Amino acid sequence: MIFQFGISMIVPILLCTFAGIFLDRLLSTSFIVIILFFIGAAAGLRNIYVLAKNMNGHATHLGSDADAAVSGRQAEDFAEKMDRVYRENMNEQTEDYS
Repeated sequence: MIFQFGISMIVPILLCTFAGIFLDRLLSTSFIVIILFFIGAAAGLRNIYVLAKNMNGHATHLGSDADAAVSGRQAEDFAEKMDRVYRENMNEQTEDYS
């Protein structure tokens, strides 16, 4: 997850910086790279914000007790959880074919 945060920050910065260098050379200016660098940094911060926000909203793996806390249900044993997940998945599959 830390690697994904790093990539989500570095990629927009590098892309915008290289685009700024290209445009500066093409247009014979020296300020576009600075503007695009900050735009890339803002895009990277937005990516990290979206990742962190989505990370808190998703349930964890099937055997975790945090799954119940995320979904608002009381803790259930593993067999009940397996039955519930099976029923939910079967309902999704039958709705697709109707």
